[in-house]
Amino acid sequence: MELGSADAFDRMGTLGVEEEFYIVDRNARPTSGISDLVYDHPPTGILEGRLDHELFQCTIETQTPQIDDVGSAGEVVREVREALVAHAADHGYRIAAAGLHPTAKWRELDHATKPRYRSQLDRIQYPQHRNTTSGLHVHVGVDDADKAVWIANELRWYLPPLLALSANSPFWCGFDTGLASARAKIFEALPNTGMPTRFEDFAAYDGFERRMAELGAIEDRGELWYDVRPHTTHGTVEVRTPDTQTDPDATAAFVEYVHALVTDLAAGYEDGRSPAGLRREFLDANKWRAMRYGRDAAFVTPDADDTVTLGEFVAAETDRLGVDGLAHLLEAESGAARQRRIRREEGFDALCEALCLD
Repeated sequence: MELGSADAFDRMGTLGVEEEFYIVDRNARPTSGISDLVYDHPPTGILEGRLDHELFQCTIETQTPQIDDVGSAGEVVREVREALVAHAADHGYRIAAAGLHPTAKWRELDHATKPRYRSQLDRIQYPQHRNTTSGLHVHVGVDDADKAVWIANELRWYLPPLLALSANSPFWCGFDTGLASARAKIFEALPNTGMPTRFEDFAAYDGFERRMAELGAIEDRGELWYDVRPHTTHGTVEVRTPDTQTDPDATAAFVEYVHALVTDLAAGYEDGRSPAGLRREFLDANKWRAMRYGRDAAFVTPDADDTVTLGEFVAAETDRLGVDGLAHLLEAESGAARQRRIRREEGFDALCEALCLD
């Protein structure tokens, strides 16, 4: 049973980025390829030991090496993506990136045979059988376990605006869901997902994690799929909210911001900053607004006195943390809007092609 410990939290500010993608055929449609790309022909170079598969045989995950310099994160993300595209091409596949592949029909796709996933399919049933989602996960190293839990608590308010900025999954099973991020809603059907509650300290979180395993609610700590979590094996705070991005520059912008935010919150913890007290229900309401409206969402403020638009959030955070990636994201066409425009103007074939990385 995989469980971590407080000792894992021993470094501050390191980065790791996980991106989930779709393996597609020459027509940009999802196809089974994990046997070829992960097992029969394991990659070399930067992807060696850092390529894994997800629930379906058409979904694949990359992991960057540990990044010590946040300024190089964008370059590393691009290098990993380029290596994946080349590796896939060598074996007759292509790679597509979005929160959901717009034409992926879960009833027609093969699930992975890995025992962990077979167990999940048997236990969770329908919600996991249809889980064709792909997300972006950002890990930031934290050098103290209690600090990591405090940071994860505080991060929760910032997650819905991040989801709104990242929304890149309006289509599911070939139809328009009316949501900006259908991925987030589909994923929330699984147990142990969504906005977590507040934990008092690491002992409280560690006790919860262990008790969930002991009671059989999870088979390992990796099945706590919340939007943010202290990763008790890697010694990081892991933000799991964004949709997978088609543009690597967008991924780099999220990595830059999450790193800056975690660094700022770490300083707040050390200075004795009072924690935010917004109710979980308001946090859930904010996430719903992000899923439904994307860039047009407004969010209940941490004091629950007002709402803030996404534009106001981005302007405030850009000024407060000295980052510029979020502002560039907001200026550009959103992933959801781009997908809908291409589908409307050119059809699904063109949309699927536009999501490919080659």
